[in-house]
Amino acid sequence: MNKFKRPFVGVIGYAGDMLLNNQSLVPICEELGRKIALKGWTVFNGGRDGVMEIVSKTAFKAGGNVVGILPWDSKVEGTNEYLTVPVYTGLDFQMRSFVMIKSIDVAVSIGGAAGTMIEILGSYANRVPVILIEGTGGWTDRLAGLLENGDYIDERKLAPVFKFKRVDEVIAKIEEIFASKGGSL
Repeated sequence: MNKFKRPFVGVIGYAGDMLLNNQSLVPICEELGRKIALKGWTVFNGGRDGVMEIVSKTAFKAGGNVVGILPWDSKVEGTNEYLTVPVYTGLDFQMRSFVMIKSIDVAVSIGGAAGTMIEILGSYANRVPVILIEGTGGWTDRLAGLLENGDYIDERKLAPVFKFKRVDEVIAKIEEIFASKGGSL
């Protein structure tokens, strides 16, 4: 749990033009961003396009805080404009993900390609609970079917991995996780 006693929620998933790949993800991203902001929680993401931008935009417009953990040293093409705190890490795409992972209380995954899988596994290895939004495609759905004993990535059981289909279930689980760690909501 972070010292601010409010959840830092990492949102990971498809980058790039996901709208062409799966229009149905837009309402999920919008609802998630809005609900996180309305709870007073902070969104963390990679600060770029795709899932990150849609969640950032709706959280920002709802008055929320959005921290973008960006690659490289300066604003590059693909950086979204809805970040309240851009963090330029000077790192490549994969390594900057670990800066985010070390900063969050829970990771929420929507679809995603190889970078998302790295973030899921990195979260798990760093004992950060992961929430998979099923039906969003990519590594989120692939991993949902591979969990060890139903809710862990492997036999070490470093952090639970939860599967939900609806954003309201995701929000309820974040509240439960944070309350169990002594956080105030």
